[in-house]
Amino acid sequence: MTKHIGILTAGGDSPGLNAAIRGVCKTAHGSYGMNIIGFRDGFRGLMENRFIRMDSDVVSGVLSVGGTMLGTSRDKPHRMMVGGKMQDMTDVIVENYHANHLDALICLGGGGTQKNALRLMQRGLNIVTLPKTIDRDIAMTDSTFGFDTALGIATDAIDRLHSTAHSHHRIIVVEIMGHRTGWLAMGAGIAGGADVILIPEIAYDVESISQAILTRVRGGKQFSIVAMSEGAMSVEESEAVRAAELRREQAEDKEERKRAKEELSQIFRHYTDRTLSLSKTLEESTGLESRITILGHLQRGGTPSAADRLIASSLGSACVDLIHEGTFGVMVALHGNKPVPVPLEEVAGVRRVIPQDHPWINTARRLGICLGDELRRST
Repeated sequence: MTKHIGILTAGGDSPGLNAAIRGVCKTAHGSYGMNIIGFRDGFRGLMENRFIRMDSDVVSGVLSVGGTMLGTSRDKPHRMMVGGKMQDMTDVIVENYHANHLDALICLGGGGTQKNALRLMQRGLNIVTLPKTIDRDIAMTDSTFGFDTALGIATDAIDRLHSTAHSHHRIIVVEIMGHRTGWLAMGAGIAGGADVILIPEIAYDVESISQAILTRVRGGKQFSIVAMSEGAMSVEESEAVRAAELRREQAEDKEERKRAKEELSQIFRHYTDRTLSLSKTLEESTGLESRITILGHLQRGGTPSAADRLIASSLGSACVDLIHEGTFGVMVALHGNKPVPVPLEEVAGVRRVIPQDHPWINTARRLGICLGDELRRST
């Protein structure tokens, strides 16, 4: 019998999404004769039953197009704003899944999407997910589609900032995306020749950064590039976050846990301007003019790289093979160059951070790049 498959994209947009959708549709139609419908705007579209028929003509020409042809949103099935109030719409989503006679639902997304997909799996739906994010922070996969493109954009930005920093004898602090992991900042910082790289995995000391910059000045280098991940924190900020997380983990009831989570949210909101704050502090401590560049959503847009198109196409095609075999409740991960199914329970809620002994960190240290912790490491 013909299988009926639904597909949606959720969370932030990412280069390679259309390539993955195309990979799913072309394999489903050409190899297995499956019917595909695409839900608009993530889980909200599934809840509102807004979809389009994904025939071969629909995905023609989308391989090199950025973003997602289906649209996306950050709505969660169990927390969705409907009628002016937050509601649990999981039951409606389950009903629409069955009303469309779906045999499986494919969810393309990052860490949040993996958790939401797991919840739907636990309600009895046949789910397969694909790892999409520029942050590369999804567990159990070597990489994610979207990362390579964003890495190239961030590296190119650092390349371009060198000339103006050198010409004006300035410090330029460039803020790079990455959520709460440093893959993008570390990769782009090394590839772009940054002098300082700050990531969430290594709490920084401002004095350590200042000393590194002043050492460059004494050596005749009158400028410095600081590649700063949006989630990077000072030692003091990191300690405050760890204390709040510990209170959340040790909470004895739901109300206490809620208060701890709100405290944690307030801490993160309080530190939203840390890039500007660090820039001002470095200017005062070094005597060099300091400027900031926030790359922001520039890193998400544009034509996906060849590597991201390859990864997305490969994972999208493998996803359909798994559905044909009857394998559900998995994310299609990339292990080396091979698509591999891994249980959603092992992915959802787990963040892939940079290990302290990772080759990129070791390389940065050997190249003399300041990671913000040099003074503490020397004592």
